[in-house]
Parts: sequence; C-alpha cells; structure tokens
Amino acid sequence: MALDYSEKVMDHFSNPRNVGEIENPDGVGEAGNPKCGDIMKIYLRVRDNVIEDVRFKTFGCASAIASSSMATEMIKGKTVDEAWDLTNRAVADALDGLPPIKMHCSVLAEEAIHRALNDYRSKHGLEVLPIEEFDHEHDHCSV
Repeated sequence: MALDYSEKVMDHFSNPRNVGEIENPDGVGEAGNPKCGDIMKIYLRVRDNVIEDVRFKTFGCASAIASSSMATEMIKGKTVDEAWDLTNRAVADALDGLPPIKMHCSVLAEEAIHRALNDYRSKHGLEVLPIEEFDHEHDHCSV
C-alpha cells in the first residue's frame, strides 16, 4: 500500500534535522511500540529554562522520522513550558499533514518530548506533569 506523503514529510525523512544523542543530557524521553518498531528517543540540553539543543534517535517509518525531526525543530529555542505545549496536531500540521494511519507517529513525538521534559523536571526538583498516555497496543503498525 503506497502512502501519500507531503513534500515536507519526505524532506524531513530524507534530510532529518537534529539526529543523534546529547552526551550527559538534561532530559531524556522515550516513546514507542516495540511490536511495531516505531521507537523514539529525545535528548534535551536546557540552559536557563530554554531548550538550547535537542536531538533524537528514531527507529521507524518515514512518518516517525519526519515527526521526530519536525518536533525537535519546533521546540529548539523554546522554554520548557512552551515546549510542553507542543501537540501532535501541530507537528502533523507543520509537516503539511500525515496519512490518517500514520498520525500515531506524531503522537509518539509529543509523548517522547513530554517524557524528556518530565525527566528534566524531576532532575531539577520541579513538578512532574501528567502525560496523556496513548494506547500503543492499538495503533496502526503498517509501513
């Protein structure tokens, strides 16, 4: 089954931004479904409450990689609170849309960022915020 990906999805898949790890990160978050193979890991470097650097490692389909790339671009330079407000819908919209069967990939990006931000918060004695859990057992696992 061929999926109709936007030019932005293909650009962020072919030329992903912010790939890699951050040594001694201020926050790390992971989200995904090992059964599908879509796993995202987000690394944060925070200075004066601002996300100075963000990197990701994603194992998954084009939508998962593009969502990770776009999401990291969208939170770099933002405050921790501003980054928390990033939604999967904003990521999908910034990519000019994702096929409906692939929307869960943008949810993974939101969830991994929330987990990384909460990791940062807990390391700095700040309140850890509740994360809306997505049911990864029932997302769509096709390529």
